[in-house]
Amino acid sequence: MKFNNKIIAITTLISLILGACNKDKLVELNINKNASTEIDLGYLLAYGQLRVAGSRYESWRTNLIYSSTMIQHNATLQGYWSGDKYYYSSQYSGAYWERHYPDAIKHLTHVVDKTAGDGEMVNYHAAAQIMRAFDLHRMTDIYGDIPYSEAGRGIDGQEFWFPKYDSQQDVYKSLVADIKAARDEFSAGAKALGSQDVLFSGDLTKWKKFANALLMRISMRMSKVDEATAKAIFAEAASNGAIDSNDANAFIKQALGNGGDVNYNGTSLAMSNAAGGGGDNNAKISKTFMDWMNANKDPRKMIIVGGIGNPYSDKSTWNTDPDAQIGLPNGYTSTTIKDIVPDFTTVHAYSFINPSIIELDDPTPFISYAEVEFMMAEAVLKGWISGDAEAHFNKGVEAAITSWTWFGVSVPEADAISTYISGLGFGTASSTDKLRLIGEQYWATTYLNHIESWCNWRRTGYPVLTPVNDPNNITGGTIPRRLRYYEDEIGSNPKSYQEAIARQGEDLLTTRVWWDK
Repeated sequence: MKFNNKIIAITTLISLILGACNKDKLVELNINKNASTEIDLGYLLAYGQLRVAGSRYESWRTNLIYSSTMIQHNATLQGYWSGDKYYYSSQYSGAYWERHYPDAIKHLTHVVDKTAGDGEMVNYHAAAQIMRAFDLHRMTDIYGDIPYSEAGRGIDGQEFWFPKYDSQQDVYKSLVADIKAARDEFSAGAKALGSQDVLFSGDLTKWKKFANALLMRISMRMSKVDEATAKAIFAEAASNGAIDSNDANAFIKQALGNGGDVNYNGTSLAMSNAAGGGGDNNAKISKTFMDWMNANKDPRKMIIVGGIGNPYSDKSTWNTDPDAQIGLPNGYTSTTIKDIVPDFTTVHAYSFINPSIIELDDPTPFISYAEVEFMMAEAVLKGWISGDAEAHFNKGVEAAITSWTWFGVSVPEADAISTYISGLGFGTASSTDKLRLIGEQYWATTYLNHIESWCNWRRTGYPVLTPVNDPNNITGGTIPRRLRYYEDEIGSNPKSYQEAIARQGEDLLTTRVWWDK
């Protein structure tokens, strides 16, 4: 027995020694020697751009469920559309943060860091830097203080696993510095972006115009908290040349297919459940927006409005008569709507969104020529730049209407547009009314880009909106000023989260961000 025990012990020891000697070989078995150890940075740039355009998850929750109804572009009777009634949904409120940090921001940051200082790759570095800044600008305007300087760098070391939240004021300083530096480093002599640039197909002039337009948008946000700096940023960007035609619009061209590049407003708003949308649960055109279009005889009405009825179930109910269109009031459910419409029977009595502008291959708007012209008009009124405010305003309205050709729809004739513009009376309006007209047109122009509409409304107060007062709202009947952080941050990054709360204010829908005065 003792002899057998010795043999077993010796055998075990030899096995352990041999196992230790072959440990490296065992590890090597898990390595695919034929696989690339580097990811194509052009692919990551394209992927990052598409992820900034969004996935269905956060596009539905942030852009549609919250923003489109808070800003009263759309309305719905469904309770889960939290923004329509000022409810709080942790999943919906945190969706943009939840998806963009580990996806768009991580991949774009990787391109930025891997190409830094590489003269051959400056165009990739610049484009990725601008796209990263664009997405983080939207992020900070949604939430306030956010990780910026350390965002997307967790793979680089443990010191970035719990990124600090930069104050929004510091985020804005970084945005301006990063965008200017990127704009100024584009080089025709460096490696071309080519088709892997899904935004501008490698057109560096358009990239520079986009950068300047973004700087103008950022400076306008700052106008009430640091006007001197905002003025300087705006004037510098305008002098360098921003988006100057609809051909140069920063719109992502989406495509049909399974590559993750379809339009996610479309997937969420499809009238047919079979098409992946919400069907009968979808939002309708808001009464506020419909009334505004009617009052102004707006020629975009039947571009944005698709009709009433339920053509996917019964085409005979589809009514596209402009005079028959009805907007749905915000802030009601299928039960409470009967308080103001006692004979209510169906949501199909209200106008739905034109299916032609929410198709899966329709573009996703980032920033447009029309927005630039409205900002220029406002800058002239503020005394930031010289020029003719009325001329800029008129160009903005015309560009806003004709830009719908991007969506494959017909637009009004030039004479009809000119008549509409004249009827707005910008030239004879008071200074206050000029600002109101700019704000209202900006609101109409950014239909579908509802996050931007909500941000600009918070800055300007235009259009003047009447808040809803659902009995279960959590804002005291006021339109939310921000969204609450992704709740996972409370446990996964508690120190940074608590520092932001202490600096910015309670994590509530009613807490104002730095520039929102």
